[in-house]
Amino acid sequence: MRSLVGLIVVILTATFYLYLLSSYLPPGPQLPKKDHEGETRKSNVDEDNPSEMETAASRLKFPSDLDELKEMAELLQFYKTEHTGYVLLLFCSAYLYKQAFAIPGSSFLNILAGALFGTWFGLLLACVLTTVGATLCFLLSQAFGKQHIVRLFPDKVATLQKKVEENRSSLFFFLLFLRFFPMSPNWFLNMTSPILNIPVTLFFMAVFIGLMPYNFICVQTGSMLSHISSLDDLFSWSVVLKLLLIACVALLPGALIRKYSTRHLHLDGLETNGLSQDKKNR
Repeated sequence: MRSLVGLIVVILTATFYLYLLSSYLPPGPQLPKKDHEGETRKSNVDEDNPSEMETAASRLKFPSDLDELKEMAELLQFYKTEHTGYVLLLFCSAYLYKQAFAIPGSSFLNILAGALFGTWFGLLLACVLTTVGATLCFLLSQAFGKQHIVRLFPDKVATLQKKVEENRSSLFFFLLFLRFFPMSPNWFLNMTSPILNIPVTLFFMAVFIGLMPYNFICVQTGSMLSHISSLDDLFSWSVVLKLLLIACVALLPGALIRKYSTRHLHLDGLETNGLSQDKKNR
């Protein structure tokens, strides 16, 4: 009970911080407006016009579809022209919030990173935030959630525990495979890693390296956000096949270890035991 109360306090504190950050906007961003002729122009929003400030604040929310994502990117791009530091802080805080509390939909924020910061800086930012956020989820699970996760997902935890123990001699490459594999539920891996006795340093490196290809695809898509008409442009079969190929490459070092070891990588049964999830909720 104490662990559950502690987790609730952490969630409420983080939520209140994010609410304050998104509610009290700095003055002077450039917002798009249309005049009576239908042409788009720019107008300053300042503290003397609270109605427009409230309208801008109400548009700051986690995007749930492509239209909301484009609207969010447009708003933050205008803010970024005068308040780069604020936009960066808001983006990082929102990203870490979703990752730390295992909220699906980080792909939207990866795309937003590409739209706001460009491909290369956006990729660096996405990789760092993904890793730090996943590590925060690891630590929260270690401190508050172990018994609750085992109680809620006993079969899934038991299956993953078995696979980890079978691949303990080449654990890092096995973890890389799970991160490269496009169907792996990363939120579940983040929460269960402390239960599986995975060292936090190994976990950190596996997340940073393993999710880099996926982050790159999302960020690169974000840099071309205005040309995207559907999320199918991101989650296409060609993209999935590329990620599968990368995942297979991650097994090569493990195969070399297996050649000189009596232990083997056992990967069968992962998906059939309920560990697969819609790739859009990564």
